[in-house]
Amino acid sequence: MTRLLRAALLVAAITTIPLAHATAQDTLQQAIRIGLRYDPNTKPGVLVLRVPGVNGDSLRAILQRDFDNGDRINVVAAEESGFPDAPVAGKNGNYSLYAKLGAVAIVQATPTATGLHVAVHDVAQQKVARVKDFAIDGTPNSRGWRMSVHNVSDELEAWVTGVHGIAATRVAYVQGVRNGRLHVIDSDGAFPTPVGDDSGGMSPTWHPKGTHLAYSVVGAHGCCQLYVLDLASGAARRLEAVGGGLNSTPVFAPDGAVIVYTHGEESGTDLFATTAFERGPARRITVGRGSDNTSPTFSPDGRRLAFTSGRLGHPEIYISDADGTNPQPLTYSVGDQNYRSNPDWSPDGRLVAYQSQQTDGSFQLNTISLRDRSVKQLTSDGSNEDASWAPDSRHIIFSSTRTGSKQLFVIDSESGRWRQLTRNGGVRLPAWSPPLSR
Repeated sequence: MTRLLRAALLVAAITTIPLAHATAQDTLQQAIRIGLRYDPNTKPGVLVLRVPGVNGDSLRAILQRDFDNGDRINVVAAEESGFPDAPVAGKNGNYSLYAKLGAVAIVQATPTATGLHVAVHDVAQQKVARVKDFAIDGTPNSRGWRMSVHNVSDELEAWVTGVHGIAATRVAYVQGVRNGRLHVIDSDGAFPTPVGDDSGGMSPTWHPKGTHLAYSVVGAHGCCQLYVLDLASGAARRLEAVGGGLNSTPVFAPDGAVIVYTHGEESGTDLFATTAFERGPARRITVGRGSDNTSPTFSPDGRRLAFTSGRLGHPEIYISDADGTNPQPLTYSVGDQNYRSNPDWSPDGRLVAYQSQQTDGSFQLNTISLRDRSVKQLTSDGSNEDASWAPDSRHIIFSSTRTGSKQLFVIDSESGRWRQLTRNGGVRLPAWSPPLSR
């Protein structure tokens, strides 16, 4: 009776971390790393045990939050009393109880002199499935230290689900309505930090390796010039673009060697390409004949571009070859709702996200499938703009007025679950980085 009572109390002490808003189940593939067995139509339950040491609570909290934000794992958490039957050297622990709680994996992390020793237990097999020592850099709870822990979370998520996490990433954005300043924030909302020396920064975009940002700067007379910022040194270099007029909305090609951007003068705008790090002439891509062609985004293989074009008399999303040939509309509309713009191509190549104006003047985010042109609306509250995909091709960062002032939010494009990333108003034009630690 005592053992049964103890088990019942332990079950009562364990809860599932609450998820904000929608919590629709995810469809997962079999894990590719450690072969955990679980229902592929559910999110696998993962229990993160208490982490010993001075910074143990912070480590455990970061791991749990990263798993929860990834939307592929159901985090099972114990109260601070911990698990008396947790696996230790020479003792296997109560795996049958963990299974009843819905855990298919147990994460056991132990701080070491240089980082973190992590063992992942397979609950069904009642054994340790994989072990690894991770290096953790920097002072505890510093930005670099937390990024190292995010990297651990991402790899553990790949062990369990077969999909690498997105915690070790950052988001670039513009803070301020007038004379905005470029900022970078961690994917969990920590450490919002200004970058570069220029006010008037606009439309940041990441180099494929996450080492540089390209962006435009509004000058004293309203015209824009393009710059490339080295994030390690803080040095910015002006890009060799077409002189005069407007130069804006730059984007790196997947190889990082070329930047495509918008250039316009008095009549219309077109897309041009130039080298990102070497001096070279700009090359014209589109011929809009007085229409506006802007906001380019590359397909993952670098062979095609999606962009906004007004050649039909109103903005729609177009696709062309990377050199501008074979342009064709991806979206088309009739009636009052005929404004679609600001595309972003998903890293897996399957979808393009964009914003669509509604009859009330607000914008909502949609995705369109490249396979069958099916459209899915992702948002409905407030006005939502400037979608940017995460590296997992599932999550999207965007700016929204849904809570009043314009802030950044992350949405899970599969379940519709969302979370707020920033807390200061006047935040816009987000761009999600590639993985920054692997």
